[in-house]
Amino acid sequence: MTPLTPDTLLRAYTLGAFPMADSREATEVRWVTATRRGVFPLPGFHVSRSLSRHIRRTRPRVTVDRAFAAVVEGCAARPETWINATIFAAYAELHARGHAHSLEVWEGETLAGGIYGVALGGAFFGESMFSARVNGSKMALTYLMHRLRAGGFTLFDTQFLTDHLASLGAVELPRAEYERQLAQALHQPARFYPAGYPATPSPEDVL
Repeated sequence: MTPLTPDTLLRAYTLGAFPMADSREATEVRWVTATRRGVFPLPGFHVSRSLSRHIRRTRPRVTVDRAFAAVVEGCAARPETWINATIFAAYAELHARGHAHSLEVWEGETLAGGIYGVALGGAFFGESMFSARVNGSKMALTYLMHRLRAGGFTLFDTQFLTDHLASLGAVELPRAEYERQLAQALHQPARFYPAGYPATPSPEDVL
């Protein structure tokens, strides 16, 4: 088995592969290449009326890269997870190198939800998200979408398409089309920290 190092991870993403473990306790990690790939068309993200009202009412505090480990822990804290200790450590190192990022949504000092993933060129590979409060992950995804569009990203990879992601505007691509879009995105200049982007954009800007 190929060791799961940060360099191996980055190379795998450029080839359309990503790692998964069978459980939290699993000691091995397998590489996955899906025949059909889930993606978010960046202009096509759907914010429901109820979510829009919730964001305007709560006006959440949003941060990026402030609590990466806590976000990954939140994503792994479920009965079934593909995040084991090896994967956790590898992404923590990617984060330290500036390739993996998290976006956090807070209610006071409580982490209400978050999402994390990997940025390469103009591609963002969404790994997982979680909610600890109502709409926590949906709010995180909404704010992340706004940031990626502002930063010039052209591809948001969701790996698989679930009913939940489809309801938010995600679609499924055949492998050949995904690889075409991936190749283009990898050569697209983009910035996870766009110039002049506010620390916490207002709900009015995001929505």
